[in-house]
Amino acid sequence: MNAPTSQRQLEAAYLARLGERVRALRSGHGMTRKDLAKASGVSERYLAQLEAGRGNMSVLLLRKVGQALGEPVARLVDEERIALVGLRGAGKSTLGAKLAHELGVSFVELDREVEREAGAKLGEVFTIYGQEAFRRFESRALERVLGQHPRAVIATGGSIVTAPATYRRLLEQCVCVWLKASPEEHMSRVIAQGDLRPFRGANASGRSSAIDEIHKLLADRDALYARADLTVDTSGKTPRQSVEEIRRALA
Repeated sequence: MNAPTSQRQLEAAYLARLGERVRALRSGHGMTRKDLAKASGVSERYLAQLEAGRGNMSVLLLRKVGQALGEPVARLVDEERIALVGLRGAGKSTLGAKLAHELGVSFVELDREVEREAGAKLGEVFTIYGQEAFRRFESRALERVLGQHPRAVIATGGSIVTAPATYRRLLEQCVCVWLKASPEEHMSRVIAQGDLRPFRGANASGRSSAIDEIHKLLADRDALYARADLTVDTSGKTPRQSVEEIRRALA
């Protein structure tokens, strides 16, 4: 019974620190709360709650406040979590690991955490438990990761954007970056990885049908991926170039 209280205390302490940082930055820029409200489009009442440690503000609103202050979101949330979203083959795992190393934070692959929750490999989770159970494991895994890693780069599964509540939670708690790539690059990277899931026909003989499937998945999810805070196109770029572009976008 003590864990929920402890978690609430941790969340309250974090919100208090966040409010202090916003208030200090606003004062440092010589802005009144009314000035900041006008510049950011966030109500003065909401800003007052935030600075008092009582406002659980979304990343999107924090971004508006940061832009008005001329500060990156990461400066406001020094316990930032960066979540990489995108279709399989966009580079989430490769780039996420490199980005986390450079930032000196934890790197988490959410699919591996789902496997820990389920006690089975990802492919087996779908076969044994089904899609609905997978979503429950994914939601629980994300909550555990958010609780354990105040600063991290999280590589998410490609379909997380189709789970409304889980994706909403990700958007609220993380700076989300959509890693885009052309269908052809998705295809070649997936083949190079040796893991052809989830693209049917992802081999030499079925390459055309797999490309068609990737086109359809990208079209179906485009609006969902676009809800991310930032977008970085990894097409035609080396991992080094892509990581540098992500860092520039975050700044």
